[in-house]
Amino acid sequence: YSGTGTICTGALPVSLSSFTGSTDKRTVTLMWVTEWELNNSGFDVERANVTSSGADEWKKIAFVQGNGTSNVSNGYLFKDEKLKAGTYKYRLKQIDFNGNYEYFSLESDVIVSPPAVFSISQNYPNPSNPKSKIDFEIPVNGRVVLKVYDILGKEVLNIIDEIKEAGYYS
Repeated sequence: YSGTGTICTGALPVSLSSFTGSTDKRTVTLMWVTEWELNNSGFDVERANVTSSGADEWKKIAFVQGNGTSNVSNGYLFKDEKLKAGTYKYRLKQIDFNGNYEYFSLESDVIVSPPAVFSISQNYPNPSNPKSKIDFEIPVNGRVVLKVYDILGKEVLNIIDEIKEAGYYS
């Protein structure tokens, strides 16, 4: 049996010594270390949203290449960026070159908190073109109005005028 109870035939493909997650605003950084690897193709990174009724289904969000067969410790890093405020679960699906796999789950849920202050970023690209992006954060539910003005102060476009929940937006 592997660490999560899945049945494996033969030797386990990796010895995972740590799997941790941390947050910085809207970014979750996952880090894990293997002590050794045998025939390791890589890791599917999977995420599930946690709601009041439980966790949603798992979704693959990335693949991180493994190191094949290795007798030394290897470190891995994955950043899940631009998440909405909420609670998430993460797990790794380690896959060997034969198609065998095993799961490693992050022990605790990861919480992406709503922003603490009102913030709006510079548009990108700048100078602007017909397709421009503006990120903004609101710490409380409320009405959001976002307008574009020309250099003379004349309103050119009303982008948003609606009630929004606290969170991160583009």
